[in-house]
Amino acid sequence: MKTVLCFGDSNTHGANPAGGPRFDLQTRWPGVLRRELGADWWVIEEGLSGRTTVWEDPIELHKQGSAQITPILQSHGPIDVVVILLGTNDLKVRFHVGPDDAARGAGLLVDLARSSRSGPNWGPPQVLLLAPPPFAPLEHTYFREMFAGGEEKSRRLGHWYGEIARQCGCAFLDLAEIVQSSPVDGIHWEAPEHAKLARAVAAKLRTLCPDA
Repeated sequence: MKTVLCFGDSNTHGANPAGGPRFDLQTRWPGVLRRELGADWWVIEEGLSGRTTVWEDPIELHKQGSAQITPILQSHGPIDVVVILLGTNDLKVRFHVGPDDAARGAGLLVDLARSSRSGPNWGPPQVLLLAPPPFAPLEHTYFREMFAGGEEKSRRLGHWYGEIARQCGCAFLDLAEIVQSSPVDGIHWEAPEHAKLARAVAAKLRTLCPDA
């Protein structure tokens, strides 16, 4: 059995753009991924709302992905593949971060995952890096002030994440080609988008672990 850990933020946690409870286990993308991959895979969900790549949030404490990824991987190891989907929260105004630095933060997470000794036989796990999709218009949403200027920045995430993935030599998917953010809140995804992502990730994982 192969093990994959999905390390992300509120979209991995399953936040509903309409508010209220998170999407259920069968709707959020790691749950759909579990069905897509079947019995030969174990899928671990590790989504935290507000999680950043490397930035410590002065308002929402304990959200720094770089401080969390190593113990989480070691706790769940051995891990065959780590799927990293972070960077949306880096674009909050309070961090003053551009898409290039969000991507560099994601690259640091790739390095930390590989050095965690949480893969098979205490080696490095494989890493699949995902670039978050662009925001939908935020003007009339709750997130308008929190992510002011973030729409334009989010459209450049795919480019910078692709560059980081090439530098790191890890697998990569640009979610701009797969997922659309909901117009309801501009940040989170409707249920059908979770299913689209799960199918794309499943296909990529099969190429990374063809013996599964």
